[in-house]
Amino acid sequence: MKKTAAGLILLFSSLSFAQGYEQAKNLLDLVSKEMKSKKNIRFDFAYVLENKKEQIRQEMEGNVTLAGDQYKLSFLEAIQLFDGTKTYTIVPENEEITISYPEDEEDVSISPSKLLTFYEEGYGYEWDIQQRVTGRNIQFIKLLPTEASDEVKYLLLGIDVDRLQVYRLIEIGINGTMTTLTLKSQEFNVTLPEDYFEFNAAEYPNYYINE
Repeated sequence: MKKTAAGLILLFSSLSFAQGYEQAKNLLDLVSKEMKSKKNIRFDFAYVLENKKEQIRQEMEGNVTLAGDQYKLSFLEAIQLFDGTKTYTIVPENEEITISYPEDEEDVSISPSKLLTFYEEGYGYEWDIQQRVTGRNIQFIKLLPTEASDEVKYLLLGIDVDRLQVYRLIEIGINGTMTTLTLKSQEFNVTLPEDYFEFNAAEYPNYYINE
């Protein structure tokens, strides 16, 4: 009898997990489809890094425009531009520009061009809590890396279920650091100049270019 009860509990737990995975995957698929239907996306964001044990808290803001793999990011008093082939990091304070290629860059964070679709590969999914945030229904999906990481324990991706938009990304680090990225003021299919994602060295005549 005890074995039967234990078996039923295990069965129901497995079914619940499977249903949670399917729920999460279905929602993420809908969001991915919605985001990919846009010609481009522009939004402001708030970034918070916090480690209570180390008494660290940093708050920063920025903005980014995405179109396919191309992007233009303004963050930490620098501009980062990816034209689809090269990444240009422009630092006005130092009058310096660093040019790099994707294969040369260390994969230490989520690239802006993958911010809204990074979860499609390399993660398992769990249905998590739902919250009401500033009048919006936000459903969180727990993302579990399928490969062991020395830095990331798991992530929580907050989805606006009514608009099918990414609202918030929370990364929980192995060392107790929590980073929160909140997307604000999202605009879609913005009219952009044809050369918006092109780098023009003539605009930076006195800058040192490091390639």
